[in-house]
Amino acid sequence: MFGGVNGTCSRFFTYQYLLTCRRNTSKIFTKSSIFHLNYAMDKSFSTTHLLYQKQQTSHFSVSFGKRLAVTCIIGGAAISVWMYLQQEKKENQKLQRFQQLKNLAVGQGDFRLVDHTGHPRSKKDLRGKWVLLYFGFTHCPDICPDELQKMISAVSLLEKDSLLPPVLPVFITVDPERDNVEALAKYVSEFHPRLLGLTGSTEQVKQAAQAYRVYYSAGPKDEDNDYIVDHTIIIYLLNPDGLFTDYFNRGKTDQEIADSVRRHMNTYTSLFE
Repeated sequence: MFGGVNGTCSRFFTYQYLLTCRRNTSKIFTKSSIFHLNYAMDKSFSTTHLLYQKQQTSHFSVSFGKRLAVTCIIGGAAISVWMYLQQEKKENQKLQRFQQLKNLAVGQGDFRLVDHTGHPRSKKDLRGKWVLLYFGFTHCPDICPDELQKMISAVSLLEKDSLLPPVLPVFITVDPERDNVEALAKYVSEFHPRLLGLTGSTEQVKQAAQAYRVYYSAGPKDEDNDYIVDHTIIIYLLNPDGLFTDYFNRGKTDQEIADSVRRHMNTYTSLFE
């Protein structure tokens, strides 16, 4: 019947009235009447106390709910701004890395040499091709022939898959003193019809080896004027952008090389598209 603050006050004054009645009339009321009076007073007090507690709880719930909603909105906005800034940072880093790779693709491993047919060659002639590259020399007794044969075998395995682009095998000599155009032409013809042999002057070969971080050093000559050239034994993989993509040491088999090249082909994206 009563609502809000007015209801609470009315019940409070009713309780006060009943309390006064009990004190002033306890002598003339019967025990039954006193019992009913006490019951009415207790019920009035309990109802008033519950209404007060309900109002306090309702006020606290509304205030807490508002604060929680405001906090969630501000927190969500802050997280959204942070995520946006992080994404923008990643995009900027990606663009910087992309530009760095493009610059490397243009200048990395450049050379000026002559092929086994006498035509001048440079790195730009390899652009647009997948390349397996090996540095060695034609007078090598065993390691170079073995590594070249393994490289050619990997190329042949890849050629069986008609969906894959062709791989160009390239051999660069580290012995320009003996490996002239004629010697190189005879040597590469023994391995594969598409094997490209490259040679040049002592300085040109030195620059090419340095560009690809290849070490080589000619040993002492014997009485037949023969000598061995110590050099890095690695097969390099270059993608069509001209970037180093992978390398394979002597422990890799032809199948492992072919599998690796195939994986790189399947995930390749050009920097210049």
